[in-house]
Amino acid sequence: MIDSAIASYHDDQKINELVDETIGRVADKWTLLIIESLEEGGATRFSALGRSLPGISQKMLTQTLRQMEREGLVSRTVFPEVPPHVEYALTDLGHDLAEAFCGVWQWAEKNIARIERARADYDRDRESR
Repeated sequence: MIDSAIASYHDDQKINELVDETIGRVADKWTLLIIESLEEGGATRFSALGRSLPGISQKMLTQTLRQMEREGLVSRTVFPEVPPHVEYALTDLGHDLAEAFCGVWQWAEKNIARIERARADYDRDRESR
């Protein structure tokens, strides 16, 4: 009984660590935007993906894609052509994560007017002080 309780605690601790790491990763602006772009457009070449994300540097795109590949969120396919042709696509795990975070976009879409009104009210109140 004690062994199973220790194993359960260990599993819970591992799950907590995974959740913390995942939140840290997806809370990153670029990861969420890459997920959104690949979810909408399917497999995409590196250069086209970069063009779909205004403001991202090539270095940041490369770093983010490598981390996402390491975590199993994207796959990288290299086509043996000259010049090399590389495509990125969401894996099943990436699609699952996209689905989980789809609610955030739906919430934002549903509440944008309320959020903007709250921000304007706050700014107006702060200016009048």
